[in-house]
Amino acid sequence: MNVYETPTVYEESSPGRSGVILPEADVPETPLPEKLARKDLFLPELDEAAVVRHFTRLSRKNFSVDGQFYPLGSCTMKYNPRMNEEAASFRGFRLSHPLVPDSGNQGNLELMYRLQEALKAVTGFEGCSLQAAAGAQGELAGILMIRAWHLSRGDRERKRVLIPDSAHGTNPATCTMAGFGTETIPSDASGAVDMAALEEAVSGGKAADLAGLMITNPGTLGLFEKNIAVITAMIHEAGGLVYGDGANMNALMGIVKPADLGFDVMHLNLHKTFSTPHGGGGPGAGAVMAGKTLCPFLPGPVAGKSPGGCPAEPDSRYRLERPRQSIGRLKAFNGNFSVLARAYAYVRTLGAAGLKRVSEYAVLNANYLRALVKDDYPVPYGADRPCMHEFTASPDLGNGIHTIDIAKRLIDYGFHPPTVYFPLIVREAFMAEPTETESKETLEAFALALKAIAEEAGTRPELLREAPHTTPVGRLDETAAARNPIVRHVPKPEF
Repeated sequence: MNVYETPTVYEESSPGRSGVILPEADVPETPLPEKLARKDLFLPELDEAAVVRHFTRLSRKNFSVDGQFYPLGSCTMKYNPRMNEEAASFRGFRLSHPLVPDSGNQGNLELMYRLQEALKAVTGFEGCSLQAAAGAQGELAGILMIRAWHLSRGDRERKRVLIPDSAHGTNPATCTMAGFGTETIPSDASGAVDMAALEEAVSGGKAADLAGLMITNPGTLGLFEKNIAVITAMIHEAGGLVYGDGANMNALMGIVKPADLGFDVMHLNLHKTFSTPHGGGGPGAGAVMAGKTLCPFLPGPVAGKSPGGCPAEPDSRYRLERPRQSIGRLKAFNGNFSVLARAYAYVRTLGAAGLKRVSEYAVLNANYLRALVKDDYPVPYGADRPCMHEFTASPDLGNGIHTIDIAKRLIDYGFHPPTVYFPLIVREAFMAEPTETESKETLEAFALALKAIAEEAGTRPELLREAPHTTPVGRLDETAAARNPIVRHVPKPEF
């Protein structure tokens, strides 16, 4: 270890040190089963200060939306207001137990019910379930609901789902998990769904096995699907249903209701659009919205309301209930409740007018940033019309520089890289989403960094190829790390 490296808790370990005093055991000691006990397990011995400093150092090395600009396309990494955190930490919410009967959990159930109603108002759908703990889980629920609807009608031959080639990668995976096959629909030169290809996929005898369509609007190119009403009508005429991926709802709130566009079911990422931070894989909440056709199939339970209370429990105005033909639970209990509390606080703080402004500012910011960098980072689709909340560029800076080099160099400038190499239909894809919470000054600073990187690509390309230079470790072999992960610390020989 050189003098500039920060020691880990393992290198700082010293025999006999302890940061906690445990009480005497009041039950007989029982040895662990042999198969559970690792003989080579090394636990560092540290005082409390060393442990606190270790984790504090780690936190300072991490990127976070509280500290840096986080322009991850299709992720909506917006700032989370502290009011949301305060609401989620209220003692009544934080300490409630999910096994408490409805009569003892009225506050939580009322929040869930009110949030369901608010999301229905935003989207135009008739039903809502807060069961899903992630967007991908909400997506699976939507496709399982479509499957259940077809089966309820005795229609067992509909096993084909259409998916645009610009879709999120979870879409085909979801279909496979639900027992469907998929067919890819290409994009046209403008980035929209190729209408001729879609018509071919649903025409004539091909309609007989069509289960539905999965589509994101706005799409991953950051463009509103101009033919969406015609598309949903074509699917319905062929006997299928339409699932809407709600990952990009941040561009639509208060402007258009997805139900009015012909969607039958849709999930919302409460941890994106409604502001809970979701870096590092969680927590999440993928509320499932449904129109009249699919409401009976929503995952349950959902929060319901009895104006006069239940006869058996007169104090239970709010209750959990199961939709009539529900596909069942997605997880134990009622989703990630703290995320629901944050989302409800966000909705009530902003109100209808505020939610509309969120989408307006998100779209404005994306268009402003796109305009600032368009000379070096041009968009291959839709350059002649406004984008929505994000845009996907296809940079070509010369000297063999790739998008991954740009992304790594951005870290040296203090910015988290945007989403790269997605969607797959864009060469060297570079997808940026600034969100509505970033200031004009932040966007301009980010644009200046991108311009500086474009200049470096021409004069000092090695800076990009070897980036990042300011992080604790340099560029990693990400493919090798994924295929051969090291998931635990291996102590040095002296330990």
